[in-house]
Amino acid sequence: MKKNYRKIIILALLITHCIGLGKICSAEITNNPIQNNASNKDRLENIKEKGGVTVLTTDLPPFSFLDTKTNKETGIYIDIINNIAEQLGVKTEFKVVPFSDLVETLNTDDSIDVIVTGLTIIDERKKLVSFTEPLSKSSEVIVTPKVSSINFKEDLKNVVVGVQRGTVHVNYAEDWKREGKIKDYILFDSISQLLSAVNTGKIAAAIADSTVTDYTIRRDNLYLKIIKPYTPEYPKFVAIAVRKSDISLLNELNKLINNMKNFKVIDKIFEKYGLDDEYSVGKGQ
Repeated sequence: MKKNYRKIIILALLITHCIGLGKICSAEITNNPIQNNASNKDRLENIKEKGGVTVLTTDLPPFSFLDTKTNKETGIYIDIINNIAEQLGVKTEFKVVPFSDLVETLNTDDSIDVIVTGLTIIDERKKLVSFTEPLSKSSEVIVTPKVSSINFKEDLKNVVVGVQRGTVHVNYAEDWKREGKIKDYILFDSISQLLSAVNTGKIAAAIADSTVTDYTIRRDNLYLKIIKPYTPEYPKFVAIAVRKSDISLLNELNKLINNMKNFKVIDKIFEKYGLDDEYSVGKGQ
């Protein structure tokens, strides 16, 4: 009886061992290196393979906005990415989200390839995305109604100003409030809402991007002015953003952007929207 019992135990152990080996063999088949490489294909290769680049953008004229006549995305940076896509031999597809959602959407939606709009290069964002070489330069400006008692930055000390949510100008406003340079600030969801609030007298002044403000005031014939003379505290650069892992895509974009700079393509795009080389970045390397 004891011999039979031992045989049963040995048989059970052998069966368990075989099952374990089966699982290991199965795992080795599942983890085939060729399959892994196929699922983790480089993003630049994917763009070329699918024949298109999926662009995340927002409503921020003149960088990116919807042309109501053609119902297509347009703007300085849209023209730039369309030129890049043409050089790559692919088409562009656009997805529009609020400005404040750009970086998070890029990092959570794998269907998105790049962010293309007036996204400023700052250290906080560089932790989350990688930027191409700068495409344009900009700074903060103070915007008021044309007739206003605010003529200098020092006049903002007792004023509540407006800023666009999700932009670097929120950080500036926070600094100015802490330093006693402004009384307080209010957030607006878009640049159009922000400038409209100043234009209609809902707020006395706004802190906004120089390129966007200059373009929008002239385009919409707003009864607004940019305070001058004024020395910006935060000169900045703007570029296209990609995921930090998409190194080959970043390198390819930089190569194509450099070519565009050398042939003054970017300067010409700025001129198309009524802006001179005060805003575009100079020649490539």
